[in-house]
This record gives sequence, structure tokens and C-alpha cells, in this order.
Amino acid sequence: MPLVILGVIFGLYILSSIKIINEYERAIIFRLGRVLKNPKGPGIFLVLWPIDTMVKMSLRTVTLDVPPQDIITRDNVSVKVSAVIYYRVMDPVRAVIEVEDYEFATSQIAQTTLRSVVGQMEMDDLLSNREKINLTLQGIIDKHTDPWGIKVSVVEMKHVDLPEEMRRAMARQAEAEREKRAKIISADGEFQAADKLKSAADIISQNPTALQMRYLQTLLEIASEKSSIIVFPLPIDIIKAFMDKK
Repeated sequence: MPLVILGVIFGLYILSSIKIINEYERAIIFRLGRVLKNPKGPGIFLVLWPIDTMVKMSLRTVTLDVPPQDIITRDNVSVKVSAVIYYRVMDPVRAVIEVEDYEFATSQIAQTTLRSVVGQMEMDDLLSNREKINLTLQGIIDKHTDPWGIKVSVVEMKHVDLPEEMRRAMARQAEAEREKRAKIISADGEFQAADKLKSAADIISQNPTALQMRYLQTLLEIASEKSSIIVFPLPIDIIKAFMDKK
């Protein structure tokens, strides 16, 4: 009977020691307080309690939302900037033993780096050079998290919140810029039209008949409007021949 009881206890112990983890997970085993060099998994393996203790890690890409940060740019404009970071655990052993909480540590280094980098930028650069800023953020954060076995793949600024006064000033600036472009385009059109009219006048002046034809064409265009009253002056060139006969 004692042997049966011992057998049952041993069987239960073996069953409780069986662990199964998924393809995207790894198990870090501490045996008598010392970490094993190679993580376990995926699949089935044994964790011999109390000799072994297990820490399970996910190797999937993690999306970290960086909360809005109050930042003053280099040209003294107060803005709120939020971002998103994509990272994954490349070395689960280092992620466990090199830092206490790699998720919290990554979040904190992301927030401080965002404030530092954006604080060195002027507002115009912040709005127009987002791709460059994203690459700078990614490089700095990845450099700090690399000793922890963390790989930061993408950093993207999500939103830049400007003060209401700055939004109105930018709207006025954009409106003035568009008015400037409209005036330049209008002036350029007037210049081209004047140049074409000058060329047409030079051509017509060489042939008086062309001037009369243009005159008659203008009358035809005016006559298309039924409500118009046309006063038709008689050109002197038409009656000149009769005057010469006298």
C-alpha cells in the first residue's frame, strides 16, 4: 500500500512538472537560482519543482502606446506629442535577467527619448520632417534597449497637438500664402495676355483688312446677345471710294 501511495504521488508530481508552451513563447528556467543558457520550448518539457522555476516570455511583436508628452520645441512652442512603438523580445534570457520589467523600462525610455528629440526640433521641422524624426527615435530607443535583448523595429509619431493660438496663426499664414500664389498666377496671366495682344496688334496693323475683319467678328459676337442694342458705325474706308469718285 505505501508503494502505491508513493507511486501515485510520484505520478502526480511528474504530471504537475509537465509544461506546454506555444510556438511564439519561450520558457526561461532557473535551476537552483541559476539561469539555464538555452530557453525551453516551444512544445512540451519538464519543470522539476522546487529545483526549477519558470518565467514564460512571448516573442511576438508588442505595440507600445506612448502617452502624450508636453514638450517645448527649440523655438519655444508648447506641443503635445504622442507616439507608438513596435518592438519584440529577441533574447528572452537577457530580457529577464538584465532588466526588472522590460515593458515598463521600454516605455520610460521611449517617453524620455521622445521629449529629448522633439525638444531639439523647431515646430516647422516637427511638422514637415516626421519620417526623419521617427528614424532618429527608433535608432536611439533601439540602442538603449539592445542590452536587454529588445529590438525596436518601428517608431511612429501619432499626433502633434498644437495650441489654439498657433493653429490660428498657421491658418492665417497658409491663407496669406495662397493669396500670394493666386496674385502671382493672376499677374503672370495678365502678362501673357498682354504679350499675346501685342503680337496680335502687330500682325493686324500690317493689314487694314484684318482690322475690319476683326471688327466685324466682334459685332457678330455682340449680336449673339438678343437683348443687346448695337450701334453700327460706318467705317470711313467703305465710303472713301465713293468720295474719291466725286
